Amino acid sequence: MIQLTDVYKIYSDGDNEIHALDGISLHIGKGEFVAIVGSSGSGKSTCMNIIGCLDVPTSGTYLLDGTDVSTMHEKELAHIRNQRLGFVFQQYNLIPKLNILENVELPLLYRGLPASQRRKMAMEALDRVGIADRFKKYPAQLSGGQQQRVSIARALAGRPPVILADEPTGALDSKTGRDVLDFMKTLHHDGTTIVLITHDNTIAAEIPRVVRIHDGLITEDSRREEDA
Repeated sequence: MIQLTDVYKIYSDGDNEIHALDGISLHIGKGEFVAIVGSSGSGKSTCMNIIGCLDVPTSGTYLLDGTDVSTMHEKELAHIRNQRLGFVFQQYNLIPKLNILENVELPLLYRGLPASQRRKMAMEALDRVGIADRFKKYPAQLSGGQQQRVSIARALAGRPPVILADEPTGALDSKTGRDVLDFMKTLHHDGTTIVLITHDNTIAAEIPRVVRIHDGLITEDSRREEDA
């Protein structure tokens, strides 16, 4: 599903070059649940940006479900993001002036789907995360955990093959974070490919495969014994 091969991401800082990614190769199969773990500045966010088609490598190749997206232009990348990827963020990124249903419908609106189809798909996604009864509420009327469920529903609504979750429990208390993590495990068991970015080793310990990044390099790629 995801194949990064010898990927570099190099930024210029005056006369210096900063290697955010320093020639990493990473293959993630369909249906895997993978945690990418690293401290601030390790390169994990750069890795997610490339996997999520929010950025492109300086060199190397990236195949997403067999399609080479390494050299695509922004319009092409936007299409890939809308069709093949679902995003879950730490701060939810919900639009305050839209109700819950409208927030979940938004990526489907960008696809140009008719209103009746958008509503049907959005309601199915809200039902899947257990919050369909609140579809008329606005983000400010929901708890943090409920807002994160809306964020997950928005990611799921377009039925993408890959979900990218950037610190999805980072803004939540421990119990609510546990609920969100348990739901993501359910998505994994249903066959969704999930890549979760975290700095939290307690979260990573519960995920079947852990990839650790330090100074732009992969320093560990391991699986739990029961999942190996």
